[in-house]
Amino acid sequence: MTSTRERQRAAARAKLEREMAERAAAARKRRQVQASIGAGVALLLVVAGSVWLVMSLGDDNDASTEAGAATCAWTDIPAEQRNAATKDVGLPPTSVKNTGSQTMTIDTNLGPITAKVNLADVPCTAASFTHLAEKKFFDNTKCHRLVTQGLQVLQCGDPSVTGDKWKETDGTGGPTYRFAEENLPTDKRPPYPAGVIAMANSGQPGSTGSQFFIVYGDSQLPASYTVLGTVTQGLDLVAQVGAAGDDGAFAQQAGGGHPKKEVLIKSLTMSAPVG
Repeated sequence: MTSTRERQRAAARAKLEREMAERAAAARKRRQVQASIGAGVALLLVVAGSVWLVMSLGDDNDASTEAGAATCAWTDIPAEQRNAATKDVGLPPTSVKNTGSQTMTIDTNLGPITAKVNLADVPCTAASFTHLAEKKFFDNTKCHRLVTQGLQVLQCGDPSVTGDKWKETDGTGGPTYRFAEENLPTDKRPPYPAGVIAMANSGQPGSTGSQFFIVYGDSQLPASYTVLGTVTQGLDLVAQVGAAGDDGAFAQQAGGGHPKKEVLIKSLTMSAPVG
């Protein structure tokens, strides 16, 4: 007969063995769960990597599709802020070409003036000119301002300057939108040499419209005006206008006056982009 003490020891051993077996089973189950989770994470990483690759490839495709294009923002002038000299011909496209070049041809009563416009430098300004030219915005308008002292520039591009007589509102006209300046000559000395065509503005950022000035003699100006292009033919015609002088009408304001030798823009055209 076994003693009571021996029976108690046997029961304790059996209990301990059961507990150890349960712990071992629990450990195996934990390892199986962890292995399953690890495999799942690895799969997710692979899938995530695939998604990233697909998205990256998609971005590359989008970039290649948009290569050679720029996005322009046109600020529409509210109706209540427009004046009688403003001419509404709608807005240019927002997606425009930014490679190659265009030729601007200004057919005047004195002869043609041509200029080269590099689209990489001024994609939005070129797009605006192309749009306005297509709408015949500049046709039959006069260059309204000439400056001969300090600066040597002839300013044009106001659609309201028409007819035989000058008006007090000359120089206040433009399209119904404005846009940001481009290609500022901050590293050039002088910033506006003879032969440059640049855009006029109000002095505030984002106030470029349709008015432009042709520089016929090196001019010291703040580098705040978009350089649109360079004259390739007809600068001598502008120099002749400068030599004839101005009437001093703007002497107390912006300087200069109406050119004594009239410059009528019969038409202004922009060629199709080349390159």
